[in-house]
Amino acid sequence: MDHSKYNNTLKTRKGKYLTEKERYKIEALKKAGLKNKEIAEQIGKSERTIRRELKRGQLQLLNSDLTYRNEYCADVAQRKYEKNAQNKGVSLKIGKDHKLASYIEEKIIKDKYSPDAVIGEIKAKKLQFKTSICTKTLYSYIDKGIFLNLDNKDLWVKRKERKRKYRKVNETALNNTKSRSIEERAEDVNKREVKGHWEMDCIVSGRGNKSALLVLTERQTRISNIFKIERKTQEEVSKVLNKLESKYRNKFKEIYKSITMDNGCEFINQEMIEKSIYTKKNRTVAYYAHPYSSWERGSNENVNKMIRRFIPKGTNISKYGEKEIKKIEDWINNYPRRILGYKSAREAYEKVW
Repeated sequence: MDHSKYNNTLKTRKGKYLTEKERYKIEALKKAGLKNKEIAEQIGKSERTIRRELKRGQLQLLNSDLTYRNEYCADVAQRKYEKNAQNKGVSLKIGKDHKLASYIEEKIIKDKYSPDAVIGEIKAKKLQFKTSICTKTLYSYIDKGIFLNLDNKDLWVKRKERKRKYRKVNETALNNTKSRSIEERAEDVNKREVKGHWEMDCIVSGRGNKSALLVLTERQTRISNIFKIERKTQEEVSKVLNKLESKYRNKFKEIYKSITMDNGCEFINQEMIEKSIYTKKNRTVAYYAHPYSSWERGSNENVNKMIRRFIPKGTNISKYGEKEIKKIEDWINNYPRRILGYKSAREAYEKVW
């Protein structure tokens, strides 16, 4: 096909957005069979701009044989641009910093970071880019489809949810009336002022599968240990704690000063949790939260959500090997946390231990 009629290359307008006329020209060039690089040369824009524009104006059309094809439509792209421009306000700062845009895309898509974690870590580590944006602006850019490869489907959660209001429960679990209540826990432990106090919980497989994960999270630093267990039973929990005591011996009591858990059947044997396998003395102190009060183990609940990023509800946990579980544990412990000043749990743990 003769492309000579399209060879009226437009003069590059540095820092300007595509016009409606340019969008119709892109549509014509695309239908003429030109490659993205060739279209970029004709329009006087970068190839990245053309790729982003083609994605913005992509339209799915039905063929005569009832299959579908994707085509670029200038009208669609222009409408989206005008809609975004109404709320855009000032010019996009990130548009001048492709290095920052690529860094954000890789962190969110590949490393599964939240937008807040990306921005927080950049500031905490003092990483240098041409420009800087805040978390709110990054969410806005993602909403508007500014990024070439990143959109809302890549986000772990859409935005930080409004904090729930929790109702304090003073009841004792009927299946665990003789246990040590969380109400007996010292105030400095409640306020996370001292190290060595943990929360423990189980993550179960989907219906019909017995494998589970036992999760231990340290309250002050948020460091987490994840163990795969064959089933959610007292015996399996005991095996894990005994293994940890065998590993740390006399240091176990210092590292695991107390463990707070719910009243699940796998945890209600307080003596089993506390009693050392080497001496007649206790190796730790067990506390039990009130019924329907998951917020009393907030660190546990947050880590559980992070694990579900990799192992969704309904999944058969038995399909995951020890190496995969360890990889998830490492990701969680190396993830920057706002509550820790965007340091990771591992960094916080190594600092106090």
